[in-house]
Amino acid sequence: MTDRPADDLRLLEAVLFAAAEPMTEKALAARLPEGADLKRLLETLRADYAARGVHLVRAGRTWAFRTAPDLAGRLAIDTEILRKPSRAAVETLAIVAYHQPVTRAEIEEIRGVSLSKGTLDMLLEAGWIAPKGRRDTPGRPVAWGTTDAFLDHFGLERIADLPGIEDLKAAGLLDARPALQAYGERELPSDDREPELDLPEPLDPDGDR
Repeated sequence: MTDRPADDLRLLEAVLFAAAEPMTEKALAARLPEGADLKRLLETLRADYAARGVHLVRAGRTWAFRTAPDLAGRLAIDTEILRKPSRAAVETLAIVAYHQPVTRAEIEEIRGVSLSKGTLDMLLEAGWIAPKGRRDTPGRPVAWGTTDAFLDHFGLERIADLPGIEDLKAAGLLDARPALQAYGERELPSDDREPELDLPEPLDPDGDR
């Protein structure tokens, strides 16, 4: 007689190991025998790998094996970057992550500048954002939110794991001064020009705004 829980655990481990992409719990459940306690099996497997060179990690509703974080710096990984994200893309992704679901017009209002269509297209192509329904307002604009692929890429289990305002200030990534002092009393531009703030150079000076 086989040990059913142990056999289910081995099968789950094999499925996750063979998967080319993170798998949803629904997809994993479809690979297991009927009646298998998937959530308990996942937690057991995650605990088993906690001290190993690879960890079982969750990103939203998906699961995958990933290199242990403390070993990342000792591995040489060659990655092909198809398109370098512009500063506009990085800022837009941050706005979507912290304000989702958010429309294009709301993104432009927060940034203070117009947003070209290519910026959202780039983030959509990367799989980091996706439509999350439409606003019940005139024109019914699309509202955007982040995906499980975004969580997986940035090593997050859930959106709540994003750093808070104080964490960003402590890391020097956000101006610690009050908003009025930091920006002055001038109005933000309404055209496609970037505000003249003391910000680092764009990641891609030739990219779209």
